[in-house]
Amino acid sequence: MSDTAPIAIVAAEAAPRTKPSNYPEPFFSRMLKREKRPLGDVFGLKTFGVNLTRLAPGGESALLHRHSRQDEFVYILEGTPTLVTDRGEVRLAPGMCAGFPAACLAHQLVNRTNADVVFLEVGDRAPNDEGTYPADDIAAKLTPEGWVFTHKDGRAY
Repeated sequence: MSDTAPIAIVAAEAAPRTKPSNYPEPFFSRMLKREKRPLGDVFGLKTFGVNLTRLAPGGESALLHRHSRQDEFVYILEGTPTLVTDRGEVRLAPGMCAGFPAACLAHQLVNRTNADVVFLEVGDRAPNDEGTYPADDIAAKLTPEGWVFTHKDGRAY
């Protein structure tokens, strides 16, 4: 922890990400109803990240995806999102959680209600991770400079 990092904060008061998504269009605009507050970055965490994420009605947490190396975990604080996976859909509620080991189920949260959804998402920061997207023509590779997105056939966006 750096000498300038806070010891504790009110999570909802952390600064939101300035850019709602790294996805290229036509996927970027699908993330405009999502707001992430990168809590792990506030404290200088390096091996895992924590986001306080809010989905407005109609919002999506991400495209339906799975990681090759990264484990992910979500904990619902407010609202009733739908967890969409390769195996079907599950309605979640406050106090419920879900975990996604690397290379396992493709997943996303979707807010199909008229109220905001708020949840914590935790993921490790495994180097050389890749994202696969079964429902969309997009692939992702994590490089030292950040995520690089291509079409599934390798063409650049």
